[in-house]
Amino acid sequence: MKSPAFGLRVAGVIFGLMAAAQLARLLIRPQVLVAGHEMPLWPSGVAFVFMTALCLWLWRLGNSKNG
Repeated sequence: MKSPAFGLRVAGVIFGLMAAAQLARLLIRPQVLVAGHEMPLWPSGVAFVFMTALCLWLWRLGNSKNG
């Protein structure tokens, strides 16, 4: 459990779950209010792409023979 590869895979899973939550927000389209103003959906799209990229990158690093 002390291997860096395990830590990279755990981080990859966490980013994957966060990306799934952003995708769910895009699909469900709930109304989110911040200080009385509706939050637009486009930041969730950006966050989904960014977190998915991090998830895949960390997962691949964790599974590489050098990592």
